[in-house]
Amino acid sequence: MIRNTKQRDDVREALSRQDGFVSAQELHQHLHQEGSTVGLATVYRALSSLVEAEEADSLTRGTETVYRACRPGHHHHLVCRECGMAVEISAKPIEAWAKDVADEYGFVEPEHVVDVFGVCAQCHTTRTGN
Repeated sequence: MIRNTKQRDDVREALSRQDGFVSAQELHQHLHQEGSTVGLATVYRALSSLVEAEEADSLTRGTETVYRACRPGHHHHLVCRECGMAVEISAKPIEAWAKDVADEYGFVEPEHVVDVFGVCAQCHTTRTGN
């Protein structure tokens, strides 16, 4: 069982106020701008425990891990490479494909991670001026 602490609650609340995925460093900066004294190591630990508890998603963006508050359970994202905005998406064909491939090779309990990256309409409009 993961113990709730004030710092973990502060990190959870700050993460829930973000629009998209953020790094631990970005979240730490937001917390300090709001007057929090929580340390960066505590932010990393809290984010890790939130991912473990399925209260947050994590993915790799370039060379860093980024986080976002999310709904529990298995799901996928469409993520803007420019602004980080993310949308939770349904991927029923991918679920069926993963099960079929696992069955074909005699695997049981298949798991997978699928995130789709692109450029959102707003970033595309800003970039092209159209």
